[in-house]
Amino acid sequence: MTQKPQIKTRQNLEGAFAGESMAYQKYKYFAKIARKNGDEEVAKLFEETAEHETKHAEGHLRYLYPLNEMTTKKCLEIARDGEKFEYTEMYPRYSKEAEQENADEAIKNEFQEGILECQAHEKGFIEKLEKLGKVFKGLSKVEQEHHDNYSSALTNLEEKQFETTFKTSNEFLK
Repeated sequence: MTQKPQIKTRQNLEGAFAGESMAYQKYKYFAKIARKNGDEEVAKLFEETAEHETKHAEGHLRYLYPLNEMTTKKCLEIARDGEKFEYTEMYPRYSKEAEQENADEAIKNEFQEGILECQAHEKGFIEKLEKLGKVFKGLSKVEQEHHDNYSSALTNLEEKQFETTFKTSNEFLK
């Protein structure tokens, strides 16, 4: 029996993750307000609750992005794509709607700044992806050299010419 895709379950996990993440941010902000107003006990309650919200959010992430399926590259790609969505679709739409509603300039500026910040974040993720690509390309050259050296060593061992086996690596080490 084939298991049908869990589309609504995934959407619910994403919604629950978003809700828990927003609660975390909101409670951290409320803690600052409470502390500013001189109520340290309430500030600590909000901070403690915020930490619980983080644990809930991380629990949802484990199902959305299972650890055994994720690589650093995949995380960077997902983050890059998310930032691109934010600056190409989300913030421009929000900005346009704020303009249409004649919202406060501060809110309009917030959305415009979001576009610029997301572009910068995407650039950082792209740079790391490119760096990873270069690292793996370099590693593949090294692995190819090792393969060639071991193949040569086996051949030379059979022919009793072992001293010339690691010629490339020996030159590199000089």
